[in-house]
Amino acid sequence: MSSDKEGNYCSVCGGIPPDEIRIRKILVDGKETGIDKLDFILDDVARLDLSGDAEIIAELLKRVQVFNYIPTKKADLYAQALLKEYRAHLQAGSGATH
Repeated sequence: MSSDKEGNYCSVCGGIPPDEIRIRKILVDGKETGIDKLDFILDDVARLDLSGDAEIIAELLKRVQVFNYIPTKKADLYAQALLKEYRAHLQAGSGATH
């Protein structure tokens, strides 16, 4: 009967199953900060093939905020940290294909 439910839910609490949480830590303002689903988000934004930093940052922040809380006062710091991570992600991906 649960096959008509959309998504995958924990049978105990009804939330996200623990094995579905994908948190990776990055440095934001010099502090390790966990970002859930970061690799998925970076791949997703890379597929958009955006060229300008402002566009990339806007997409990264929009998508990260779906799964993570970003304090308004630290949005710029998160933006810079995410952009740095995005660039490293692209370099790692391009290095693997050559």
